[in-house]
Amino acid sequence: MRSETAQLIKLQDYKETPYVIENVSLVFKLQPEATEVISTLTLSKREGAEAGTALELDGDDLTLTSVAIDGAALAESDYEATPKKLVVHAPPADRFQLEVVTKVNPTTNTKLEGLYLSQGIYCTQCEAEGFRRITYYYDRPDVLSVFTTRIEADKASSPILLGNGNPQASGDIEGTDRHFAVWHDPHPKPAYLFALVAGDLACISEKYTTASGTPVDLNIFVEKGNEERADWSMDSLIRSMRWDEKVFGREYDLDVFNIVAVSAFNMGAMENKGLNIFNDKYILADSDTATDSDYEGIETVVAHEYFHNWTGNRITCREWFQLCLKEGLTVFRDQEFSSDERSRPVKRIADVIRLKSRQFPEDQGPLSHPVRPTEYKEINNFYTATVYDKGAELVRMIKTILGADNFRKGMDLYFERHDGDASTIEDFIKCFEDANQIDLSHFSLWYHQSGTPVVKAKGSYDEAAKTFTLDLEQINAPTPGQDQKKPFFIPIRFGLVGPNGDDLAYSSAEGAQVDGDLLCLSDNKQTVIFHGIGSRPVPSLLREFSAPVKLETGLPREDQIFLMRHDIDPFNRWQAAQTLMTELLIELTNGSEPTGKDAFIEALGHMAADENLDHAFRGFGLMLPSEQAIALEIGKDVDTDAIGNARDAFSKEIGVALYDTFKRIYDALEMPATFSPDALSAGKRALKLRCLTYIAASAGEGSAALAKAHFDAADNMTDRISALNCLVKFELAGAQEAMASFEERHNGTALAMDKWLGVAASAPSKDTIGALRTLTEHSAFSWDNPNRIYALIGGFLGGNTRGFHAADGSGYDYLADITLQLDKTNPQVASRMVKSFGTWKNMNADRRVKAEAALKRILEADQQLSTDVKEIVELCLD
Repeated sequence: MRSETAQLIKLQDYKETPYVIENVSLVFKLQPEATEVISTLTLSKREGAEAGTALELDGDDLTLTSVAIDGAALAESDYEATPKKLVVHAPPADRFQLEVVTKVNPTTNTKLEGLYLSQGIYCTQCEAEGFRRITYYYDRPDVLSVFTTRIEADKASSPILLGNGNPQASGDIEGTDRHFAVWHDPHPKPAYLFALVAGDLACISEKYTTASGTPVDLNIFVEKGNEERADWSMDSLIRSMRWDEKVFGREYDLDVFNIVAVSAFNMGAMENKGLNIFNDKYILADSDTATDSDYEGIETVVAHEYFHNWTGNRITCREWFQLCLKEGLTVFRDQEFSSDERSRPVKRIADVIRLKSRQFPEDQGPLSHPVRPTEYKEINNFYTATVYDKGAELVRMIKTILGADNFRKGMDLYFERHDGDASTIEDFIKCFEDANQIDLSHFSLWYHQSGTPVVKAKGSYDEAAKTFTLDLEQINAPTPGQDQKKPFFIPIRFGLVGPNGDDLAYSSAEGAQVDGDLLCLSDNKQTVIFHGIGSRPVPSLLREFSAPVKLETGLPREDQIFLMRHDIDPFNRWQAAQTLMTELLIELTNGSEPTGKDAFIEALGHMAADENLDHAFRGFGLMLPSEQAIALEIGKDVDTDAIGNARDAFSKEIGVALYDTFKRIYDALEMPATFSPDALSAGKRALKLRCLTYIAASAGEGSAALAKAHFDAADNMTDRISALNCLVKFELAGAQEAMASFEERHNGTALAMDKWLGVAASAPSKDTIGALRTLTEHSAFSWDNPNRIYALIGGFLGGNTRGFHAADGSGYDYLADITLQLDKTNPQVASRMVKSFGTWKNMNADRRVKAEAALKRILEADQQLSTDVKEIVELCLD
């Protein structure tokens, strides 16, 4: 085994740099295979640093051409340069200018970090540590500098030259076929926010005026021919800007805001100051290529990156351990934006589904880590669901505890106090404490302790005393590196639901911190006694999912069905249905016949037909928990085949029992003649397609014909891909014909064919791996493009549970092969793929043996492993 040697980075070792970089002047002479980068840094010794301290700058795979200080070239004895570091042994005592010239090869940069060239477009990706692949620098987030960038390129192949900040100058370079552009960003920023784009791009533009009357030019750059697909993104951007002014008081602060969509990009998008770079799947949309989910995703991601302008850019992170300070906070902000733009209850359900499907498994496996980690080897591996999604839940809990007005006070103080800073979680929490005269030290444990707390609740009613007693307990299991846990401070929104479905009022409460509909669990065990309760209530706990915990109420099924029918909290109505479905599915998986199944199916039909409920909510309410979610609930000795078979059988049973209900709803839902991605239309489509799914699952007479007819008549991608998935998933007549029809219609359109690859990857098959290998030879697939890999390989890993966890170990072996292959060219993508091994220890014994062997084979392979992959594999095996 050979691998990169990686240093363990620890939070406790943080130290400021001995030198401050005041200004950065960059010149890029772009060439496909030999780009010259001239970096001129104005530096000064930090107060308190020892005179003569060596200047050590980061690099990665760099070739140094020259180095000079104050215009004088350094002798070779004055410095040491390797591809990974530049050390100037004895810089001047005070202020000086360091000029460094490097050469990089954008064409061969398959890692897509730093400066790379893909499909004729020069592009950068510098978060987290990509700037060091461009030039030597203090490549860390606490070094904030003012950047000026001059870009020079061939005028014919790169007519568009974009950088951070505001445009300063542009023109032809005399005597050549090249031209230049100069960009200046007046706001000090870390290097990870640097950006450059050059290429032949089309553009759509709008004018925006901020709340204070400042004009801003908005531009979205796309590949030529895609201009019309960028309209929704521009609309989302404008709505985001207006919302941030209204809800958080934040205005934009430059003359221009540019977005560029590129097809080769490891991430979803990047918030570089004034020049956001997006994976094109989060910018381009029209009815023929994008689903309702895509439209919602674009709206969210565009908002997210724009909101980073203040929570991430104007206020950034001191070091990468504070990543949740910008990502968790900004996810919370984009969730709130989407909730205001659409249906708040439906959005909350969608966010919790995402949390439970991505973050809960992470927290229960070998990759568990605190929202703010304390050590890492490869920072790219900590762009996780824990940092993003659980980080957002922590911010939401602060708002729940303080209330909306007091939360805004804390945010206002944060913006005022830390504008222009590289800050920490402690700085963030302190603002809420100071603004509201409150102690949040107990709550702050959420940032430092990993794992998902389990809250057990048991209620009892005393009719004579008219009291309801609620016994609460939190259980915090050991996680990697944290054997002992302190009790969390857990805010629990609640209601005591009376016989008629209304919340019962109580006269007083004792035994815990209770205020209105909020109680706070702060110890391992607490008892709350509510007085003045006139009849037996059914407790509705954790309304709005007020804390990221697993709740076990032990309620009998008749009480859960009661909440499913009557709870005034939409989230808990949905959760009651999910809890019942999960319990029933686990019992079916174990081979038993559950009690109360018929009553549940009847209640499900009642929810589906309740026209007082939001269409999208009804669609979510009908959704069965995924195979992965059921496996997570079972927790150990998991047999994925048994889960999948039980889920298929239950889907069919529901489809048969409620066939008439689903068909009536399906027929009654009339869609507008013209496609619109608005929330109401999307909700109707979601409900109609959920009904179609159950009709298809029933395998009843005419079900295959209905699904095929829906596919054939579809005038938008949402209907087309959903009907196709029904046909393929349930192996209905017409499936192969529909797959061929879709391919013929969309071949050559990557955004659409990615969906086709995903359906194919999740299809039932006796030879799943053979089918995957064949698909990698399809013209729609490319190993060089992350989107294609995420669509096909990611579609298999995330959407084909039985295939990946096949009893013969073939899925594990295939992932090992793919990981080793991808690690040679794009370690970031490889490490994302190999994280699918994160739940292997939950599997049954035979599967565990095969998964462990595949993981060990990766470590023992005769090739140099990247730190990205090696760290994940070692954590999985630990």
